[in-house]
Amino acid sequence: MATLEKIRSKSVFLIVVIGLALLAFIIGDALTNSRNLFGDHNTVAKVGDIKVEYPEYQQKREELNNRLETARRQNPNQMSDYDTQVLAQMAIQELTAEKLLDRGVKELGLETSGDQLRFYMLEQVINPEMGNLIRSMNENGLGVQTPQQAYELIFNPKRNGLTDAQMAPFQRVWLAMEEQTKQLIKRDAYQRLVVGSVKANDLDRKALYNDYVNTAKVTYAYKPYGSLDAKTYPVSDAELKKAYDERKNEFRVEEPTKEVSLIAVTIAPSNADIEAAKKLAQTTKASLSDSTGNLSEAARKEGVQVTRHELRASDLPAGLIKNYVMSAPRDSVSIVAESINGFTVIKMGSRTQEVDSIQLDLVHVVGETLPARVMAALNSGVSADSLSSKFGTDSLVAQTGQWVELFTANGPTKALDPGQLDSLTSAAGKYINLISAPQGATLARLAKKNAPVEVYQFDEYNYTLRPSQTTIQGERDKLEKYLADNNNAEKFKANAANAGYNVRELSLTQSSPALPRIEGMNSYYPESRQVVRWVMIDGKPGQVSHVYEADNYSSEPVLYAVAVNEVYDDFVPVSNPVVKGYLTDKVRREKAGQKMSKELEGKGKTVGELAVAMGVQPSEQDNFRFSPAYGMGSPKVVGRVMGTQKGTQAVIVEGQDGLYVFQVDGNKQETFPFDEAQYSQQYYQLLNPDLGAMLRGAAKVKNNAYKFEAGD
Repeated sequence: MATLEKIRSKSVFLIVVIGLALLAFIIGDALTNSRNLFGDHNTVAKVGDIKVEYPEYQQKREELNNRLETARRQNPNQMSDYDTQVLAQMAIQELTAEKLLDRGVKELGLETSGDQLRFYMLEQVINPEMGNLIRSMNENGLGVQTPQQAYELIFNPKRNGLTDAQMAPFQRVWLAMEEQTKQLIKRDAYQRLVVGSVKANDLDRKALYNDYVNTAKVTYAYKPYGSLDAKTYPVSDAELKKAYDERKNEFRVEEPTKEVSLIAVTIAPSNADIEAAKKLAQTTKASLSDSTGNLSEAARKEGVQVTRHELRASDLPAGLIKNYVMSAPRDSVSIVAESINGFTVIKMGSRTQEVDSIQLDLVHVVGETLPARVMAALNSGVSADSLSSKFGTDSLVAQTGQWVELFTANGPTKALDPGQLDSLTSAAGKYINLISAPQGATLARLAKKNAPVEVYQFDEYNYTLRPSQTTIQGERDKLEKYLADNNNAEKFKANAANAGYNVRELSLTQSSPALPRIEGMNSYYPESRQVVRWVMIDGKPGQVSHVYEADNYSSEPVLYAVAVNEVYDDFVPVSNPVVKGYLTDKVRREKAGQKMSKELEGKGKTVGELAVAMGVQPSEQDNFRFSPAYGMGSPKVVGRVMGTQKGTQAVIVEGQDGLYVFQVDGNKQETFPFDEAQYSQQYYQLLNPDLGAMLRGAAKVKNNAYKFEAGD
């Protein structure tokens, strides 16, 4: 009884402890996104015994994202639409490639020499972090432009008027970069060794040479198979299986694959949305034309965006905007464009005369006191070219005749502020201290300036028409009703057309970045990674997903729904529609070839006689070579032609696209010189070795990325 009472007295405490433990398990599972349910709970991908762990995967994704942001800053027009959905798979590809290279480096014992490190750190820089270091130094007032200048400041601070403490953070970064660069050099060396292992031997080069110089004079006749209809050429299941077994390796898959049917609904604005946009254009124009001259708060809430422009006449966009801006009076307002995509309203500003570019002579000087001495020398008549002999090459860099654009196609560059431009102009050809810091200064003088050009100032108000929430919800309700009525894969696909939906058949794997818009192209539906995640983690054959929405797309929202049709992890089965169609066509072509060949039996022994029986005209080819350019339907036909000697009777060959009859009337050999380098290169191009496959060998990639990604 005493023991029982003790248990009872502690029961509440035990329940709390167990509850907290369960809660911790649930929270931990949510935080790791169910990773602990899949074995190797911290492993995102594997190639054989090489693993990509979650922390390094996160770090690589962040690195790729930073690279993308840098690229977007440098090339905003080109990179603005880059699809970030691909970054997860890019991270895995880069990490697995790096690890495979590192394993090879370690096995071979490759090392980096001091001369190599110096060359790749200072001259031919291969580490992308160097650009970030130089940018960081400039942001901290350390004017450097090259790795050599950066190294000089970082490791000789006192000689340049700096302290060790100031340079210590940059020294740590530099030393870390050296270690990274050593590994990059070794990876590159190993990669070149692997690729270089694919070499033609003497027989390979000679075979390619012979294929080119040996030619044949051929007379041939060709008749296409025509319509390969099912009634004339039926294909049985047994014939399909036989054809599949003969070509089975063509259908091998590298990783588990799921065949799905996709419905993607791109939602366009309704008629009501278009009418509302027309009214908004008028109210926007009215608010800009009234006494306040400002955009109304209501228009801002609706999404009207304003951009202030200050452009030269040559930079104005051709068309309606340019026509209006160049003739409109100040403060005038006009709707210059209006369509189903939205509208553009222009409010005209002032016209001014501005200098759009100047030419400067620049001298960059290191140190706190040296700039004043250099400027005094320059202004006393010492030429910029002779400064290095007077003050040393390590202390300054002269750049004469540098054009500085004050305006580009995007407007003012802000390369110089008005005060700097005024100082340069008033200096009357003398050098001034343009930029200064404790670590050094940039001295400049105005060498030349262009004549002023007319600059137009105006505000551009743009509205991009998107479907309203009412329109989006209507389309979503319609699709959800369709899914409720067609809640398995068979119905989902069979009834789509009658409901007004187009169904696409896709093959998805764990390595699919998102839903492809076009097969084989790096173009994906927006925000569709979440759909692939459901397919690869939760989707079972026959199941249909719920509705997914890409609501953050730049112009039109998209709704998605998918049904999982089939799953396989070694070979695409013969039941797959694409495989079945491919094999059915192959079998029918073989049957057509056999039928047409049989019909020619006893109809003649020459091409001329057989061509009459075929109902076609014969043709001639004087310099037929063993080359894809002379394909005549298939490699099989080319091989038979080049393997046939002069004087034999007509040969009948069943090609891929029709029946061929040929005879060889003559053989000859061209006298082209043999170039060993040329045929070595041609051999490599023909093989086109896949470095990734060479590094992986027989090991398969196990990709668990979607188990680590957020989504529902």
